[in-house]
Amino acid sequence: MEAELTALAASGATTFVGLMATEAWTQVRGRLARFLGRGEDGEVVDAELEESREELLAAHRDGDEEAAADVAAEWRIRLRRTLRDDPEAAGELRAILDDLAPRRPDGPAVAINHNTIHGGRYHAPVIMAQWVNDGVSPTPRREPGDA
Repeated sequence: MEAELTALAASGATTFVGLMATEAWTQVRGRLARFLGRGEDGEVVDAELEESREELLAAHRDGDEEAAADVAAEWRIRLRRTLRDDPEAAGELRAILDDLAPRRPDGPAVAINHNTIHGGRYHAPVIMAQWVNDGVSPTPRREPGDA
């Protein structure tokens, strides 16, 4: 179980620190502060998160990957402690991470095929496709006299 919580803490830290450098951070920060505060003063945690964000942004500006990694490590340790101290927090953290996960489009699946043409001479692009008309199956042309 400890390995699972460690992996969850690492996933959470990676996600949260990744979001610190984006516009989405303002929407996530409050929720994370409430999660980490666990009923205590959320403003203190919020201030710590904002300080970490400033450190992270400065590290990215300066190209200091080690400092950026330190920010992630700090939050990984903090999340692991939270999960260890409150086993029910794991479900809440999973729910937060699920909410933050990128959504897949609901459209049709697209299969990608890689075809190769050997030999011959080609003076223009070669297109290999089942249909070249927005995916609509062509209607067979009827000739006079066809039954």
